[in-house]
Amino acid sequence: MPTAPRATRFECLDTLRGVAVLGILMVNVQFFSMSYVAADFPYIQGGFDQPANQAVWWITQTFFASKFITLFSAMFGAGIILMLGTGDAAHRRHWRRMSWLLMFGMIHAYIFWYGDILVPYALAGMVVVTARRMTPMGQVGLGLGLIAFTGLLMVSGAAIVGLVGEDTTGAEAMGHTPESIANVTALYQAGFFDRLPYNMGTALIAQLMQLVVFGGRIAGVMLLGMALFRLGFLTLGWSRERYLRAVAIAIPTGLLMCGWSATQGLVSNFDPASAWLTTLAQYVGSLVLAFGYAALVMLICQSGWLRGVTNLLAQCGRMAFTNYLTQTLLMTFIFVGMPGLGLFGEVDRVGQLIIVLAVWGIQLVWSPLWLARYRYGPLEWAWRSLTYGRQLPLSRSS
Repeated sequence: MPTAPRATRFECLDTLRGVAVLGILMVNVQFFSMSYVAADFPYIQGGFDQPANQAVWWITQTFFASKFITLFSAMFGAGIILMLGTGDAAHRRHWRRMSWLLMFGMIHAYIFWYGDILVPYALAGMVVVTARRMTPMGQVGLGLGLIAFTGLLMVSGAAIVGLVGEDTTGAEAMGHTPESIANVTALYQAGFFDRLPYNMGTALIAQLMQLVVFGGRIAGVMLLGMALFRLGFLTLGWSRERYLRAVAIAIPTGLLMCGWSATQGLVSNFDPASAWLTTLAQYVGSLVLAFGYAALVMLICQSGWLRGVTNLLAQCGRMAFTNYLTQTLLMTFIFVGMPGLGLFGEVDRVGQLIIVLAVWGIQLVWSPLWLARYRYGPLEWAWRSLTYGRQLPLSRSS
């Protein structure tokens, strides 16, 4: 007889999910507030001539870039194992769940923000679920193979950009001139509907890139998340000593690689000729550092340290879907013109950091307040109700 999906919530998973959804905003704010090329070529926008803005970029690249989205992807893979259950009904429900996520993602990507991750997550979720019966080590091997394939594509692309002449910047090699960036800035400042055609076109390109170039890493990290869940890493099943060793090795190694990559970019003035090497260091280092972050969160949860902090993060993680999309709404209001404030291209990196910290504070406060009265976040409730085909109770008093 088919069993129901597991109802037990692992608070450590919620805590790590909360860390991930907050951390990705530190990277995403660059894409909300400036031309997307400014993330990799920061001299384009954001007051990069100021040392304080350079420091914020270095911190973002070293500690945040590609790390928290990696955690988010691993949590998604673990969630597939946790929520799927067994039996045909559970499998059909998974496909409905991914189909509704795909719909949410398409609306998010084409109407609000081209940098959406829900569409590739939904599509990858439909694929990686077929590997759920592999052994954990089989999932690790397949996942690492897919991740390595994506890394090869990215490093090769960076090497091709490096073939341009010495007098050409990396941004210009990719077709981004001061005039084109000024035109995009004017569109975003004009208003929500004025920038809509540009956002739709960019979303289409971004989705193609996510599937063709980055799809291997997304699916591969999901497979690693499945394996780490089954191996007990994500459910406090490792000993304190094993978590300590993982933290002691992974975090310094990852920081060394990612810090070198960011520093090399600065000292070389983002020379296209060395882009393949900095890309490689960031790509590998981000995976190692993300693993170290996860081990640190598991160690803290296992020990009971910082109980008040981890509880707030867990509440935020239980509403990760709502908080992720709420970040888009807040960023759209701030940076896109009418009916928003239209500050696109006007806020330097220090200002972006202040905005991120403010949003973190808001979400850490409102998540527990909401969950004190309701069973799920509003979008989690809508997604779950659509998946089950009926309106589920939302209020805790119902």
